[in-house]
Amino acid sequence: WCPGLHPEQCGQQGIVVLGLNRSHAKNALSKNLVKMMSKAVDSLKSDKKVRTVVFRSEVPGIFCAGADLKERAKMHSSEVSSFVSRARATINELANLPVPTIAAIDGTALGGGLELALACDIRVAASSAKMGLVETKLAIIPGAGGTQRLPRTIGVSLAKELIFSARIVDGEEAKSIGLISHVVEQNEAGDAAYRRALALAREFLPQGPVAMRVAKLAINQGMEVDLVTGLAIEEACYAQTIPTKDRIEGLLAFKEKRPPRYKGE
Repeated sequence: WCPGLHPEQCGQQGIVVLGLNRSHAKNALSKNLVKMMSKAVDSLKSDKKVRTVVFRSEVPGIFCAGADLKERAKMHSSEVSSFVSRARATINELANLPVPTIAAIDGTALGGGLELALACDIRVAASSAKMGLVETKLAIIPGAGGTQRLPRTIGVSLAKELIFSARIVDGEEAKSIGLISHVVEQNEAGDAAYRRALALAREFLPQGPVAMRVAKLAINQGMEVDLVTGLAIEEACYAQTIPTKDRIEGLLAFKEKRPPRYKGE
């Protein structure tokens, strides 16, 4: 993998860690980094061995500072539009991964950095972490999904308040408003959120892989429609689990009082 994004196995089969490592620029989203992210995410789409993806920073004290403003200042306006479209598409690809995704926010996540985290299914942050969609300070708006995912996460009125004010919140406040699922005290190594994210990922591993994928699909699609349509989506997704070998294995394991051995089939 190219510098800037390092997929790795974290010592646990099925868990893949994507680590931002652009330390000289606080993991700011450059053209090259977005390109590398897109390649990394694309490689995970059809990999049946991947069960959960954890997104973290390898740079202490920073998750992602947002767009690379030094690079942005050198762009023509047409280049800016193209870059933002590419970044939005890449973050959408992350959101649409078929397996659970967890953002481990051990430092600052601003602008596009928070939009990256919002595209993950679950967010974990250190209490000292700083998060915010600060684009209005630069006379622009969040352009990689922030105006859509933040209100879906914390509610319309509060999302408007945070975007209009460009306010930055810490981990404790982020937890209180529902922006993150878990807040942890930072440790000496500076990776408390990452460790909590790995613990969550390990909770997901024993479950049926097919079930996990269609459960995510049912939730994601169902949240965009009315209840009646959502229930129909759930029914269609449930039907996909019935003919699987894993379903039979789950019943046998229950009968034999042993842990199931799922293969994603």
